Amino acid sequence: MNIKILRGRILSFKTEPQGIDDKDSYLYIEDGAIAIEGEKIVALGSFNKVRSKYKQYKLIDHRPHLLMAGFIDPHIHYVQTQVVASYAPNLLKWLYNYTFVEEQKFINFTHAEQIAAKFFTELINNGTTTACTFCSVHPHSVEAFFKESEKHNMAMIGGKVLMNRNCPDKLRDNPQLSYDESKRLIKKWHNRGRQKYAITPRFAITSTPEQLEAAGALLAENPDCYLQTHLSENKDEIALTKQLYPVHKDYLSIYEFYGLLGEKSLFAHSIHLSESEKDLMAQSNSVAISCPTSNLFLGSGLFNMQQMKKAGIRIGVATDIGGGTSYSMLQTMGDFYKVQQMNNYHLNPLSSFYMMTLGNALILSMEEEIGTLEVGSYADIIVLNSRATSAMELRAKTINNLSEELFLLQTLGDDRSIVQTYIAGKAAKYADKS
Repeated sequence: MNIKILRGRILSFKTEPQGIDDKDSYLYIEDGAIAIEGEKIVALGSFNKVRSKYKQYKLIDHRPHLLMAGFIDPHIHYVQTQVVASYAPNLLKWLYNYTFVEEQKFINFTHAEQIAAKFFTELINNGTTTACTFCSVHPHSVEAFFKESEKHNMAMIGGKVLMNRNCPDKLRDNPQLSYDESKRLIKKWHNRGRQKYAITPRFAITSTPEQLEAAGALLAENPDCYLQTHLSENKDEIALTKQLYPVHKDYLSIYEFYGLLGEKSLFAHSIHLSESEKDLMAQSNSVAISCPTSNLFLGSGLFNMQQMKKAGIRIGVATDIGGGTSYSMLQTMGDFYKVQQMNNYHLNPLSSFYMMTLGNALILSMEEEIGTLEVGSYADIIVLNSRATSAMELRAKTINNLSEELFLLQTLGDDRSIVQTYIAGKAAKYADKS
C-alpha cells in the first residue's frame, strides 16, 4: 500500500448552495486530510481520523492553505493560445483578423505539439484539471492535444473543428471529410484512459446544412460523445446565421433540426436567446456556458444567469481562451460575478466555487469522477493560497469567515494563488521531490 496524505483546510461541495449561509451544501474541515492511493481518493476527513487508518503514509502538509477539487473549464480553444489579447472591435472581425489566421498554423504538426504543451502548462499553473477544448480543423491538432493530455493523465474533452464555409480555404474541410476524420478520431481517442471526444461544428455560420447533418449523424452514432459549439454570442452573428438558415425559426432550432441538442450538448455564450430558445434548451437538457471575460472583451453582451436559471437551463462558466483574457477560473468567476451584478443578480462566493468544481462537473456528466473530494473520485486537487500577493495578504487580515476568503480569491486571485495542482494524485505544477 502506497498512501499519500495531503493535510490542510478542506472544502468540497455536496450540492449547489442555496445562499451564503447554506452550510449543508459543502464539507469544510479546518484541519483536514485527503488520503490518496494511486490515482484516487481513498479517505477524507479530519487529519487525526484519516492518519489513524494507515500505519505508513507519505505526508504532504499544505497548512494553512485550502484544498479543493481542481477547477473545470467547459469551453476553451487550445489553438487560440497566441490570439489572447488581440485587439478587434467585435467578434466577427476578431475571428477573421486573428483567429482564422492563427489556426492555419496548425497545419504544421510540430507547431500543434508545441502549443499543446504550452496550453497544458497554463491550465495546470492555473489549477484547471479538466477542460472541454476546441482543436483546429486539422486532425493532427487533435492528436497533439490528446497526446499531451494523456502524458499528464488529465481528464480532458476535445474535438476537431468542423468548418466548410465562411472561412479561409486552408481551414475548410467538407461534410464527408469532416465525418470520416471525426469518426476515426472518436474511435482512437474517446474513452481512451481519461480522454473523451466532442463533436465540434464551430457554429452554424461556418457549416453548411450538409455538414451539420454529418455532425448529427456522428452524434447519433456516438451518443456517449459530447457536442460543443457556439450559440448567440453576438447580434451580428445571429443576423448572419438567420440569413444562412432562413427556413428555421431561430438560431437554436437550427441545431435542433440536425439532432445536436441533448444533455451532453454544450452551447458556449448563449447570451441573446429568445424565450422559445430558452424553453427548447431547458426541454432538451442542453447546457448554456457563459464566457464572461470573452463576452466583456469583445463587447458581445451580458449573460443573465437569473433568467437562465428561472427557465430551468443548466449553466456552466468557462474561460473561452483566446477570446477570453485569462486562463484563471478565479479571474473568470470574478468577471462572472460582475456581469451578474450588472443584471441585478448577486452571486455569492460559495456558488462561484461550486460552479468551478462540482457545478461544471455536473454539466459535463462527470460528477462521479471529478469536481469533489469524495472517496472514489480522481485525486484532481488544487491547493489555494488566499494570501498569495501583498494586496491579498493585506485584505486577508480583515477576513472573518470562509465566504469572505473565497470572495477574496475570486476577486484578486490568479495563478499565483495556486500553490500546487495534483493530477490523479501526482503533483503537476511543481514536481514533488520528496
